[in-house]
Amino acid sequence: MNETKKRKIQSLRGMNDILPGEAEFWNLFEEVVRDTLASYGYRPLRTPIVEATPLFSRAIGEVTDIVEKEMYSFIDSLNGEALTLRPEGTAGCVRAVIEHNLLAAGQRLYYMGPMFRHERPQKGRYRQFHQVGVESFGFAGPEIDAELILLCARLWDDLGLDGIELQINSLGQPEERAKHRAELIAWFERHAAALDEDAKRRLYTNPLRILDSKNPDLREIIASAPKLIDHLGAESRAHFDGVQQILSDMGLPFSVNPGLVRGLDYYNLTVFEWVTDRLGAQGTVCAGGRYDGLVESLGGRPTPACGFALGVERLLELVRAAGGEPQPMFPEVYLVHQGAAARRLAFRVAEGLRDGALDVMLDCAGGSFKAQMKRADASGARYAVIIGDDEAAAGEVTLKFLREEGVEQRRVAVDELADDLMGRILDSKEEE
Repeated sequence: MNETKKRKIQSLRGMNDILPGEAEFWNLFEEVVRDTLASYGYRPLRTPIVEATPLFSRAIGEVTDIVEKEMYSFIDSLNGEALTLRPEGTAGCVRAVIEHNLLAAGQRLYYMGPMFRHERPQKGRYRQFHQVGVESFGFAGPEIDAELILLCARLWDDLGLDGIELQINSLGQPEERAKHRAELIAWFERHAAALDEDAKRRLYTNPLRILDSKNPDLREIIASAPKLIDHLGAESRAHFDGVQQILSDMGLPFSVNPGLVRGLDYYNLTVFEWVTDRLGAQGTVCAGGRYDGLVESLGGRPTPACGFALGVERLLELVRAAGGEPQPMFPEVYLVHQGAAARRLAFRVAEGLRDGALDVMLDCAGGSFKAQMKRADASGARYAVIIGDDEAAAGEVTLKFLREEGVEQRRVAVDELADDLMGRILDSKEEE
C-alpha cells in the first residue's frame, strides 16, 4: 500500500463535523426555533441543496460577490447542466412556491439547513454554514414586516439571549431608488480618487453595495453620501411609518440606520438587521426585508414577499456566551445481560421500557458482567437493569442504582419494571 492510500482523509476546510454532544445542542436549538415559528403559524418547507445555477444568478444578481466569487458551481457530467450548491435559501424557496402553485393564498414558510459559499473560513463563518430562513408571501402591508421582526425578538427571548439590537431602514420603490442611485454615482464620482478597487468595480453596476464597505478610509465619504431615505415618496414613507408604529406600540427598541441597504433590485421598502457586539466586533446575526420583485423576476406573478435569514453558528456562539453550554445526553437505563435466555428477554425488556417513553441503551458488546457494568457506568445512565439466566427464568430483572449511593440493588418483576422506573424518574425530577 502506497503512502497516498495510507493517508487519512479529513473533512474539507471550512466544512465541519458536528459531533455527538454538540449535535444534541443543535437539536435543542432547532426545537426552540420550530416551536417559536409554529406559534406564529409558519410551516416547514424543505428544498434541494443543489439547484440550477441560473436560479441564483437571476435571483441574487450576476454582479455580486456571491455569484462572481463564492458559489460552488459545476457542470453535471450526465447532461451538461450548470448546477450550484445553494449559497442561500430564499431563491430556492421562491422557486418552490412558484413551481408548486403555493401563491394562491398567503403563505408563511420556514426552512433550515446547510448553505455553501467559498469564502475564507473564520469563527462563526464557514464554507458550509447553516441558516434558518423565514419567508412570507402575499402580504403587502407593513403588518407582516413588523410580525417578522417581533418573531425574531421572541426567538431571542426563547433562546435566553440579550444584547441583540435592531436596525431598520426603508429602500423605497424602484423609481425612488433609481433617483438615489444617480445621486450616489455622482457623489462617488466626485470622490473617485479615494475609492478602493471594490468600490470602483461597483460604482456603475451596484453602487449601493459601496455603502456596505468596511474600509475605514471610506467611512467619512460614505457617511456624507446621499441617503435613500430622503428620496422616499408618500406611500413608501407611510409603509415605513406603519412598521415603526407597530414596533413602538409593542415597546420594541430599534434604530433607523440609513446605511442599511441591499444591493439587489428586487428588494424594496423595509429592510432590517439584528446586530450584536457580544461576539467581538459588531456583527449581524439575522438579516431580512421585503422583496416584492423577486417572485415575478423568477417567472411567477407579481407577489409581495418578506422574510429573513439567521446564521445558526453565530447564534449558537451567542447562546454559549450567555451560559447555554451544551449538556450531554445520557440514556436513563443501561441494560446488561448474559446467557441465551437472558439475551432473548433483554430485547423484550428494552423495547417494553422504550414503549414506556424511557431511553434505554442495550449492551451489544458482550463479555462478562463486570465488563458490561463498566460500560453501564461510563454510559452516564442512572440505572442498570441486569438480566442473567436466573432472572430470566424467574421473569425478573435486577435493578441497580448507578448514581445513588447507599441504595441497594433489588429484584423487580419484568411487568412492573417500567412503572417502577418511571415513578423513580418523576420523583427525582420533582426533587431537582
